[in-house]
Amino acid sequence: MKRISGNGIIPLISFFPTPHSSTTTIKAYSSCHSNKSILVKGKHGLNSNFDNVKYLDDAVTLFHQMVRVQPLPSVVNFSKLFKTMLNLKHYPAVISLFGEMQKLGIPIDGFILSNVINSYCLMCRADCAFSVLPIYLKNGIPFSVVTFSTLIRGIFAENKVKDAVELFKKLVREKICEPDEVMYATIMNGLSKRGHTQKTLSLLRLMEQGNTKPNMYIYSIVIDALCKDGNVDIAVNLLNEMKLKGIPPDVVTYSSLIHGLCKLGQWEKVRTLFSEMVNHNIYPNVRTFSMMIDGLCKQGKVEDAEEIMRHMIEKGVEPDVITYSAIMDGYCLHGQVDRARRIFDIMIDKSIEPDFICYHVLINGYCKEKKMVEAMQLFREISQKGSKPNTFVYTTILQGLFEVGRIGDAKKIFAEMLSTGPTPNLYTHCTLLNGYFKYGLVEEALSLFNKLERKREVTDIVFYNVVINGLCKNGKLDEAHAIFEKLSLMGLLPNVRTYNTMINGFCLQGLLDEAKDILRKMEENGCLPDNVTYNVIVQGFLRCSRTSEMSIFMKEMAGRGFSVDATTTELLINVIRENPSVLDMIPELYSENKK
Repeated sequence: MKRISGNGIIPLISFFPTPHSSTTTIKAYSSCHSNKSILVKGKHGLNSNFDNVKYLDDAVTLFHQMVRVQPLPSVVNFSKLFKTMLNLKHYPAVISLFGEMQKLGIPIDGFILSNVINSYCLMCRADCAFSVLPIYLKNGIPFSVVTFSTLIRGIFAENKVKDAVELFKKLVREKICEPDEVMYATIMNGLSKRGHTQKTLSLLRLMEQGNTKPNMYIYSIVIDALCKDGNVDIAVNLLNEMKLKGIPPDVVTYSSLIHGLCKLGQWEKVRTLFSEMVNHNIYPNVRTFSMMIDGLCKQGKVEDAEEIMRHMIEKGVEPDVITYSAIMDGYCLHGQVDRARRIFDIMIDKSIEPDFICYHVLINGYCKEKKMVEAMQLFREISQKGSKPNTFVYTTILQGLFEVGRIGDAKKIFAEMLSTGPTPNLYTHCTLLNGYFKYGLVEEALSLFNKLERKREVTDIVFYNVVINGLCKNGKLDEAHAIFEKLSLMGLLPNVRTYNTMINGFCLQGLLDEAKDILRKMEENGCLPDNVTYNVIVQGFLRCSRTSEMSIFMKEMAGRGFSVDATTTELLINVIRENPSVLDMIPELYSENKK
């Protein structure tokens, strides 16, 4: 063994046709629910009644009864017990009991070892899972494709894409095991979910040349990845390849394609694909309908989306929380939060429990309309139902409170968040800083900023952009510039927004030479200026009546294909009124644009 370091089913509306943990560890995870006997006597001796294993105490009790029985139950029974514990998510207990099995010298098999590896992986400890592999060799148990598929899945769960790919390559290169459809699906699914669509497609092509041919599930993974990347035409070609090879697509395949087309607003193609799906007796499920509804809502066609929902109900496909959330979001995006609330209430009346997404959509809608009384009522309703608002909901409420100037309430909500959870994230802290700076609470903003820096909780340029922008807007240009200069020492690269903020800050203070220096430094550091950059610097030179230099930047701006915005145009008109000679520079700009 190698070492391993029906047509017409639904009517369409008009535009649609550690392996050695101690027993103490187990007790820490136990629950006090079981005093009943969980072994039953069968005609072949003492057998495990796994249906009674509902809690950790049950499993531990059953295990200890099993190891005392003579003769010992078969290794299959131990495997079943571990599988049951795995399904109940008692991963540390699986590892701990496995350690006891080893100490007692109880025979083990590949199924037990796979359960232990899976437990480690589900605990995001793939490194410990690898420590189980020598036990295979010691006991003469051959490695299986299931073992390595589990390991690959575990490595992906820790976002170690390179390590997962390297393991897969090693398995193939050194012929440690022959990958099957499940292993290919595992690695392709892992790659696609982390944005590596081209690698997923390349692996499909490689698979087509080997002994293990791609099946419908494999093709569906690649099609879904392509659609999420907006490469719907390539995905459609892949669908046609499947059909030519006699591999029939299923509802998941069609749903991915429909979702991709909906995002692009290609409704005629959606109609065609939907009809094809139905004609092949592949009935759309709630996911398919929800994707179409979401696409319509994002295109502003919320009433059409509701029509689709009515059709799906008529055909016995009940909308779920995702469907209702999509329609609510559609109404909120168009400022119709009262209609969104009507959908929310309909969902409640149908005994569908709203999730955090539903609450977030509606709370966000109320906050944007500055209806904070209604937003706060919903916010408190979450806790009244026995849950806690999640980070996104807290952040949205904070943003809404700051928007209407309820600073004291925002501080109380943040204090509550710190006290009872959840943990604030980058966007929470950015929302707080934006709120403090907006109302001139510079000292409080800097206090939070310094506290987070000391804790090393911020390593994202987005966070520093908020601080630099807030300081500039509050006239603290020196402090902003000091933080800007410190970024490179921290290994953080300023982005175009960082540079634009500093250029704007200098321009507003009339420090045009400094602004110009920042622009040139920006290009030297490989960060290309954008339309905002040039408009900001042109506005600065216009305000200070340095028109000749302004014209240089305008020519440069036009040469790069950028155009003046409304603010720059207004400033130009005002300057021309006072100094008509500036007008001579404008035709020159337009002539550059025509070339």
